[in-house]
Amino acid sequence: MLLEPVRALLQFTTVLPLGRHAEFDAFARHSWLYPAAGWITGGGAAIIAFLLGGHTLLAAAAAVTAAVVISGANHFDGLLDLGDGLMAHGSREKRIAALTDRQIGAGGVAAGILITICAIAGLVEVWSIPLVILTAEVCAKLAMAWITALGAPFHDGIHAYLHGFARPFFVPLAILPVLPLLLLVSPLSLGKAILATGIVVLILMGTARRLFGGVNGDVAGASNEIVRAAVIIALAL
Repeated sequence: MLLEPVRALLQFTTVLPLGRHAEFDAFARHSWLYPAAGWITGGGAAIIAFLLGGHTLLAAAAAVTAAVVISGANHFDGLLDLGDGLMAHGSREKRIAALTDRQIGAGGVAAGILITICAIAGLVEVWSIPLVILTAEVCAKLAMAWITALGAPFHDGIHAYLHGFARPFFVPLAILPVLPLLLLVSPLSLGKAILATGIVVLILMGTARRLFGGVNGDVAGASNEIVRAAVIIALAL
C-alpha cells in the first residue's frame, strides 16, 4: 500500500495538517512518488488561480504564492541557499559554506526574486494559469525525484539519506504520477514540460558537481523552484 508513503511525502513537502506522524522511511523508500505532492501543491495553486481568473496578473502572482506557502517555503529556502552558493567566490569549501550557511546573502535574495519574477511573468502569458501551474508543480516534484535518485551527495544530510534508499529505476518510475496530466493538457505540452524539467535537472546536477562536489538538500529543493519557472516559461513560449 502506498498510502503511508504518500502521507509521509505530504508531511515532508507541505504544511497541511495530516494527523499522526508518518514514518519518514516510508517515503524514503518510495521517493519516486515526489510528483504526487505536486498534485496537492499545484492543485491548491490552481484553485486560487481559477477563483481569480478575471485578474490575470493577480491570479499568476497568487498561484505562485500559494504553491510556495503550501510547501512551507521549504524548497524556496533551498533556492535562496543555492543562490548564495553560486555567487560565492573562492574555493569549493567557501562555496559549500555559503550554500549551507543559515544566513541569506545577496546571491540568495537575487535568486529568489529573479526566479519568482520569471514564474509570474510566464504565467501571465499562458493559455490557462490553473492548468499550467498544476503542470509546473507536478514537474517540479519530478525534478526532485530525479535529483534524489541521480544526484550523488557531497555530505551527510537529508538528501544523502533519501539518495541512499533511491534506485536507478526510480527515474522512469517517477513519470507514473505525472502521466495523469495527459487528461488535462496536450501530449505536446506535457512533453515540453518534461523536457524542460530534464534540462534543468542536468544543468543543476552538473553545476552542483563542479562547484560543490555533489548535491545536497538545498540543490534538490532549489530544483523545485527553478523547474516550476522553467516549465511555465516553456509552456508560455
